[in-house]
Amino acid sequence: MKKFVQIGGAGYIAPRHMKAIKDTGNTLVGVLDKCDSIGIIDSYFPEASFFTEFERFDRFVDKWHRENEKKIEYVSITTPNYLHDSHIRWALRSGCDAICEKPLVLNPHNIDQLKVIEQETGKKVYNILQLRLHDSIIKLKEKVKKELKDNPNKIYDIDLTYLTSRGKWYFISWKGDESKSGGIATNIGVHFFDMLTYIFGDVEENIVHLKTEFANAGYLKLKNARVRWFLSVKYDYIPDSIKAIGQRTYRSITVDGEEIEFSGGFTELHTRSYEEILKGNGFGLDEAYGSIRTVSEIRKKDVIGLKGEYHPFCKKVING
Repeated sequence: MKKFVQIGGAGYIAPRHMKAIKDTGNTLVGVLDKCDSIGIIDSYFPEASFFTEFERFDRFVDKWHRENEKKIEYVSITTPNYLHDSHIRWALRSGCDAICEKPLVLNPHNIDQLKVIEQETGKKVYNILQLRLHDSIIKLKEKVKKELKDNPNKIYDIDLTYLTSRGKWYFISWKGDESKSGGIATNIGVHFFDMLTYIFGDVEENIVHLKTEFANAGYLKLKNARVRWFLSVKYDYIPDSIKAIGQRTYRSITVDGEEIEFSGGFTELHTRSYEEILKGNGFGLDEAYGSIRTVSEIRKKDVIGLKGEYHPFCKKVING
């Protein structure tokens, strides 16, 4: 049984990490979060110590390592995106491996520095890139690998559409602050960009057609694919057919006009991610680098408007 602590316990994704720790037969001994609305702990690890102040949490971890035979081996990090880098550094320097929610960091140079700290401490950083473990994505990767073996120069045409409705709270929270979340493409798109480059190769061209408070859209030329992408947190952009059945999220990936079905199968992906990490097969800094570079470039690029290969949903924004 491995010992974990968790930094960030009150947010949306934190319970999936708690569940993954429990489902893999391990234990959570401490949680840090400045928010004390943390009753979710009772559903998983009611005996875990809880702290709202970093200094007391730091002392708890230090004392545990000095006074207990079995060390704390992992720190799970589910804090706001801009804090990931600092919390990963603390985890490594505290003698623990770090398991961090996406995006791992906001900029690729942060990864370069984390590699140095890994070497200094001998500890590892793992990123949750859960789409790589989704059954539909695994099948797609196998299919593409086989097709590219027969035709290495094949170029696929892909449309990525992800709309996940958010209320007014989103823009008041850290998620609505680009300096803290990295913006829409980083906050809700990074794992999709990772998945696409994982299957179709590195980014060769990165164009941004649209960048608003509610939506980002652009075009990626990958080694073996042309990708039109559209990401939004606005309910109005969701297709009427999806609204009619009461859903507030729309997720679609088409490859050469064929829809890839992956609407389900998400709830256990964190547990599967933890299983792989515990077996030594987790995704580390090198695997995270490409998607972080992509979203960092999107954040910095100028918008060109509706020119070239833009996603058709862009017209929903332009036309109001």
